[in-house]
Amino acid sequence: MPKAEREPRKNDPAKTKEDILNVATEEFVAHGLAGGRVDAIAERTRTSKRMIYYYFGGKEGLYLAVLEKAYRKIRSLEADLELSGMPPAEALRTLIASTFDHDEQNPEFVRLVSIENIHHAAHMRRSTEIRDLNISIVETLSDILARGLAEGTFRRDVDPIDLHMLISAFCFFRVSNRHTFGTIFRCDLSAPDMYARHKQMISDAVLSYLLTDEGAAAPKP
Repeated sequence: MPKAEREPRKNDPAKTKEDILNVATEEFVAHGLAGGRVDAIAERTRTSKRMIYYYFGGKEGLYLAVLEKAYRKIRSLEADLELSGMPPAEALRTLIASTFDHDEQNPEFVRLVSIENIHHAAHMRRSTEIRDLNISIVETLSDILARGLAEGTFRRDVDPIDLHMLISAFCFFRVSNRHTFGTIFRCDLSAPDMYARHKQMISDAVLSYLLTDEGAAAPKP
């Protein structure tokens, strides 16, 4: 009997692009921008290098598309939380927990952002989509802070970008530095007890900061 013929790839450009982005994410996370190979991505996705260049314009265009997809994911997760319907403190705790869990569960996001920082955000500057996507987190935090101040839940007036950096720094560091930090201090940052403790810690720290009157926190002359 003749061997069964290999089923041909169906002409589905959207699916093909999604497959390429998924494999490219793994390639760039593993090898960085310089070490990532378009040939390897083409081979794993059963497509051609020429097709990848057609869709994304080249290796750097593909890398930028991977970055954009990573940011779309986290901003989409935040939008799904429907924070505007929650009391301010609850909304902020929910947002912090979501950021904490996202970074833990998506180390590829942390790795990609770290790689782009090595390149001084040179590729990210070309993306209007990334700039537009990240307006949403500032608007979300602005709304939570404004509602909290108006209701008297929060007493400290904070720049939403500063607050976003405070939350991101803790959540991001645990993943980006887990190997070095864990080796130095002989601990596993992903261990359930430490994971739960740190998740509670960042929420409590942020809420405590906002609940403290700014004047009362200032050092006395």
